[in-house]
Amino acid sequence: MKINILIVGSGGREHAMAWKIKQSPKVNQLFIAPGNAGTSLLGINISVAVSDFEGLKKAVIVNQVDLVLVGPEGPLCDGLHDFFGADEQLKDVLFVGPYQHGAQLEGSKDFAKEFMIRHQIPTAKYLSVTSGNLNEGFAFLKTMNSPYVLKADGLAAGKGVLIINDLQEAEQSLQEMLDGQFGAASSKVVIEEFLSGIECSVFAITDGKDYRILPVAKDYKRIGEGDTGLNTGGMGAISPVSFANEVFMKKVEDRIIRPTVQGLQKDQIPYNGFIFFGLISCGGEPVVIEYNVRMGDPETEAVMLRIKSDFVDLLIGAADGTLADTTIEIDERSAVAVMLVAGGYPGSYEKGKVISGLDRIENSLVFHAGTRLIEGNVCSDGGRVLAVSSCGENMREALTCSYRSAELIHFEGHYYRKDLGFDI
Repeated sequence: MKINILIVGSGGREHAMAWKIKQSPKVNQLFIAPGNAGTSLLGINISVAVSDFEGLKKAVIVNQVDLVLVGPEGPLCDGLHDFFGADEQLKDVLFVGPYQHGAQLEGSKDFAKEFMIRHQIPTAKYLSVTSGNLNEGFAFLKTMNSPYVLKADGLAAGKGVLIINDLQEAEQSLQEMLDGQFGAASSKVVIEEFLSGIECSVFAITDGKDYRILPVAKDYKRIGEGDTGLNTGGMGAISPVSFANEVFMKKVEDRIIRPTVQGLQKDQIPYNGFIFFGLISCGGEPVVIEYNVRMGDPETEAVMLRIKSDFVDLLIGAADGTLADTTIEIDERSAVAVMLVAGGYPGSYEKGKVISGLDRIENSLVFHAGTRLIEGNVCSDGGRVLAVSSCGENMREALTCSYRSAELIHFEGHYYRKDLGFDI
């Protein structure tokens, strides 16, 4: 039986998932809400915002959607799965993404930290601070070594983390965060021990009992080469990651992935969908920096290229509790994604720049992250605009391919980092 699938989201992650889903013989029709100029070539875009639950309900009913896959964290943390589960017309639709309770693994840093401590999952020592225990927060900072890490408890669009070298400045920033620097997201702040090491992104999909581990990736957050400048949503990604070898990944599975899935069961938190483990290798020992409750972006634009088996099998297995019956086959080759961004990003930037050269790309896939069609032209519609993704026998070969393709694409003021993989 062929099924109709709706992807909720509009970025490069959703375009890459749509590309992979489209390869499955199990798919009848593919819908993307709201989608972008790239997803319109693979399925039918539906002009509904990810936050418009009633609009998504109508889209599912009208288009006889059998399975919903949620890309971004916002609707999950706002309870989209709960909305479906409580609705007579929607409750039998297969859904990939956790309920609101489980989504707190990303939606609340404090919730995630308490979960890790409770289930003995390695993470940095921390203290959660509100205006009610601010002096305790100041005292905790004095026990720490520089630099000091301050994280807004709630979702802050990837901008709610400060790393500060000076104690007095850290104390002042803690006060400012609690006073509303990041709105309601920083009404509680997690002070965390700074960990030194190299980071990677590990992804698993679970039905709440069983799990499958997807290809590991590493993303690059800073705007400038050599990891300098402001943080972004991600300037590119590579997969696999050389230090995440068999020995390292066995530690990750034994100490982190399995205890996380078992911990959700012990806490009676129903969970189906993706878990993103943001890890740091401290002398070869994996430690959790953060959880996300969805796939990463731009990592997905590299990871999807390395999944050889039917991705839809995994989605159905996660949604209906039959993941134990599935297998995943991984391509041994390397895959990379190079992000082309708007001039001025991550600060202020202009939208609506006409993009040329997409028709000249032959050996790469171009996933649209922030685009839309204006009078027949593909135009920029965000800070991160395109992810140029390629495979190769090794990282260097894959990067060379993506960089050659990136040179053929043009839109006014665009920029991309030319040093991905420099640190490994």
